Amino acid sequence: MDDTKLFFIYLAGVPVLGAIAHWLAWRLRLPSILLLLLFGIILGRFVDPDAFLARLANSDASFAPKVLFPIVSLSVAVILFAGGLSLRLSELREAGRAVVQLCTIGALVTWVMTWALVQVLFNFDARIAALFGAIMVVTGPTVVIPLLRHIQPSRRVGSTLKWEGIVVDPIGAVLAVLVFQVISESGMQATAGVLAASLARTLGAGIFLGLGGGYLLAEVLRRYWLPDHLQGVMFLAVTLGLFAASNIYQAESGLVTVTLLGIYLANQKKAPIRHVIEFKEHLVMLLIACLFIVLASRLAPRDLTGFGWRGVAFLAVMIFVIRPASVFLSMIGTDLNWRERLFAAFVAPRGVVAAAVTSVFSLEVIHLAEAHSESPLLATLAEQAQQMAPLAFLLIVGTVAIYGLTAGPLARWLSLAVDRPQGLLLVGAGPWVREMASVLHEEGLPIVLVDTDFRNVAEARMKGLTAHPGSILSDSVFDELNLNGVGRLLALTSNDEVNSLACIESAHTFGRANVFQLQPVRTNTRSLRETVSEHLRGRLLFREGAFHDELTARFAAGHRLKKTKITKEFTLDHFRQTYGESALLMFLRTETGEWKIATVDSPLKPKSGETVFSLAKAAEQGTP
Repeated sequence: MDDTKLFFIYLAGVPVLGAIAHWLAWRLRLPSILLLLLFGIILGRFVDPDAFLARLANSDASFAPKVLFPIVSLSVAVILFAGGLSLRLSELREAGRAVVQLCTIGALVTWVMTWALVQVLFNFDARIAALFGAIMVVTGPTVVIPLLRHIQPSRRVGSTLKWEGIVVDPIGAVLAVLVFQVISESGMQATAGVLAASLARTLGAGIFLGLGGGYLLAEVLRRYWLPDHLQGVMFLAVTLGLFAASNIYQAESGLVTVTLLGIYLANQKKAPIRHVIEFKEHLVMLLIACLFIVLASRLAPRDLTGFGWRGVAFLAVMIFVIRPASVFLSMIGTDLNWRERLFAAFVAPRGVVAAAVTSVFSLEVIHLAEAHSESPLLATLAEQAQQMAPLAFLLIVGTVAIYGLTAGPLARWLSLAVDRPQGLLLVGAGPWVREMASVLHEEGLPIVLVDTDFRNVAEARMKGLTAHPGSILSDSVFDELNLNGVGRLLALTSNDEVNSLACIESAHTFGRANVFQLQPVRTNTRSLRETVSEHLRGRLLFREGAFHDELTARFAAGHRLKKTKITKEFTLDHFRQTYGESALLMFLRTETGEWKIATVDSPLKPKSGETVFSLAKAAEQGTP
């Protein structure tokens, strides 16, 4: 088989492997980054991308990085833009000071301590050590956001780490630009004026292009100058164009530009961009998968083991000394408690951004030395710069593996996260919903109610339930809700359209498999065209005929939620004989504590040892 066909298979195989890795991670409840790295390293044992591309282009080994890293940089731009789209300024009400101090004090501590560490361990020149330390300030949305999505920690610490992971990337890149400016200005002779001018150009480009581009995009959408089917593509094109223009004007300023672009669009109120966000999220999942697999496949075992005990010491100090020191020093005076600070101290994985920026500046130092071949100092710096990329990959693999395996158990041990959140967000707090919620709450199931009727909310709170006034369709309500431990939504209002809209809006948060609604009523006076289409609904609750009015009438007639333990002596058949076919199975708790919800398409089938919660007549109650 010729090289062209092999390259075709390689291009098709990488996204296939990425999709399989994401799916396996979901099934095995592992961080997807771990499997992506593993798949990439295994692929690299069969295909060396650098050698393969060089042979395909009939060039030397330097061809692959020249082609690969511009693609990586553009992909990072899209990832950072999508990360910016997830940043709501409302989150800063709780985490603002912590985010600012992590991205300033924490970044400074990380830079200085890493600078000193690599000088001591690897005898790097102070300039290269400072450059590498600046790059290692970054963490990155490519690893932080998937890890947080997997762990689902409490909102405050989750928002803090998400903001840090996205905002600190351009900060680290800008810091690296300034350090490289020092190196390129004949050693340490760069004046403060040169550095100030470089910083001003970077920030100026980011603010002008990022915020200006965001304003223009929002105006285009507000004035309906762009059809819906082109909006996702246009946002992508504008992001790449602004990133390239910004980088041409000032090196590495593109990261600032696309981050500010995303933040502006996420917080403007002129035009809805939910559909664009969903498009970008799917694209980012694909990009992360492909980037990690391709970059990991470029690794050779000697890249990770060649540093010997110094590599192990470097990894250990970065994880167990430098990160905790930067977090605890930067958290002084913030509202985060000791549990949140401890968790944040052990979540700082490095990702694609660190790999890309390290490789870019390593090549820049080498090119600088080639352009000034008469300088022995630059020759020495170039030799040391070649070690930066393997050292960065050692940190990437080590932090992804260690944080990926330990952050989840640590969050659960600190009571900041729940494994497989079982709690329910109930939309509607009418009388029968409150009665049902009280029973489930007493069983230890986290319950949150939302209703537009203040009287219903007040009644729910009097029962000791967590209830919030407002519309579930409002962004501000979701911003205010504490959904720690909540993993499913039940839309239980009397309005079928509101129930359907609640499921559509919440599917992005909980997943379509975890949004449920009461069955829409269809009577002889309502035709099929007057009811909500099936693809616009959540999963239909309980069983056929369990409409809102039917459940309301049954509660008014004295029916209540009944708890029954199914045993070998009291089987499901005995249950039916005791309570009749009218008893409505609603919830089930397994022996392992997992909660299941009855739906039209998946009715409950309780087994011995499981507990069912059913709607039965009060007169029939009594423990069997």
